[in-house]
Amino acid sequence: MREAALAVIGGGNMAGAILRGAFGAGAIDPGGVVIAEPDEAKRIGFANLGARCVESADLLRGALGECTEILLAVKPQVFREVAPALGGVGDRVVISIMAGVTSGAIRGALGGAARVVRTMPNTPAQIGKGVTAVTLGAGARAGDDALARRVLGSVGSLVMIEESMMDAFTAVVGSGPAYVFALAEAMASGARLVGFDAALADRIVRGTVEGSAALLAQRVDQAPEALRLAVTSKGGTTAAAVEKLETDDFFGAIERAIVAARDRGAELGKS
Repeated sequence: MREAALAVIGGGNMAGAILRGAFGAGAIDPGGVVIAEPDEAKRIGFANLGARCVESADLLRGALGECTEILLAVKPQVFREVAPALGGVGDRVVISIMAGVTSGAIRGALGGAARVVRTMPNTPAQIGKGVTAVTLGAGARAGDDALARRVLGSVGSLVMIEESMMDAFTAVVGSGPAYVFALAEAMASGARLVGFDAALADRIVRGTVEGSAALLAQRVDQAPEALRLAVTSKGGTTAAAVEKLETDDFFGAIERAIVAARDRGAELGKS
């Protein structure tokens, strides 16, 4: 049995995306990873990739002596349940992808000696297009983020931020895909309203969103506003659409959504 370097608490969708991407990119050896996940089907999936799996944090505790770092990939409310099962983890590096839970709270729940690195990836990590924030948290020293950067960098791009901005980042980037998907959902509904059948509406909306996102990614010298204005001829169809969006406060609604998401993250941290 190979020595485990990384213990992973939770094998859900985000953890799965990160680990599969990291294994595929050679960022970490699956033989050096042990995962605590109650879902048998997910455990089988990880085992097929070469990782070790256990059913619970209680069972993982016995393997912690082999692990140099820990990845927390559970929901905040679940962390409150599993932290006592883990007990004190010593001064290991603990990487968190949990929204809202501060590094100080994580360190305190795990015995008070952990070196916490907080991160926030988003779901496009599933296809190697994620954007992840990384910050050195409570107890962390320079270089403690090396594994986090290597693993998460294998599934997209990285930015370094202060922990005080993590809730704001979560609101913009962590929740951001939902805003894009909601836009696509509304566009498809509008397409059906003007006469397209559901299948064709879905196809043309997906193509439009994909192409627009690719154009936005390539034209880094142009702001989103400039790209919007470039397709908005005065008195034309797009102008009529954008005018309606402005009348209905589309831009304000998105801004308020981001503020609401940031504030919810802060609430989760306090609870």
